[in-house]
Amino acid sequence: MSTLLAGLSPQDADLVRGLPMFEQLAEQDLASLLATATVRTVERGADLFLQGDPADRFFVVLEGWAKLYRVNRDGAEAVIRMVNAGESFAEAAMFAGGHFPVSAQAVTDLRVLSITSKAFARCVQADVRTAFAMLGSLSTRLRMLVQQVEQLQVQSAPQRVGSFLLKLCPPGGGNASFKLPLEKSLVARRLGIQPETFSRALAKLRPVGVEVHGSVVSIANIDVLREFCLEDEDLEED
Repeated sequence: MSTLLAGLSPQDADLVRGLPMFEQLAEQDLASLLATATVRTVERGADLFLQGDPADRFFVVLEGWAKLYRVNRDGAEAVIRMVNAGESFAEAAMFAGGHFPVSAQAVTDLRVLSITSKAFARCVQADVRTAFAMLGSLSTRLRMLVQQVEQLQVQSAPQRVGSFLLKLCPPGGGNASFKLPLEKSLVARRLGIQPETFSRALAKLRPVGVEVHGSVVSIANIDVLREFCLEDEDLEED
């Protein structure tokens, strides 16, 4: 492995290089950018930043899960996005040059790489391709948000839950068994449903081979679940 990512593990390096905004960067440009980057370890439940803080950096999740959320005037929390290893966040807020519109909290023990706006600006000035790569990354994020809205409008609760579980499965077909990385109540909020609806949705997935015991999920056939989630016909909910 080259020395440009010294201090990061090979797995960390692969995650960083795999981000759309960095894929087209030359090795020396990426090395220059990461020379000022920092890696933080954040304990579960701790905030990375709060809504209203200066947006002077963006983040790449190296390990664990983070949630982006807002708290309304009544104190109710709305989960905006869940972020997993290999994903970045807060780029748009950083470029706006203002303040973070959401708060970010570790929902598991978390490791994140942070890159300041000043360091990224220097990288853009050195190679304009970085700016185009960032635009492509934000465009991809917008498409993801549109897909999430469509999912909330079109899919039934069991299909939404099934789609979430599919993202945790290994590639290909066959069976799968894994532990939910998040609390069920948090997954429910992410999917826009109530916790009790989430529990009923899990029960309705049993006929397609999904069993849940505590936080352990077993899927008999990934392809069967995938076909179920792609169905247009909504299931009637209680």
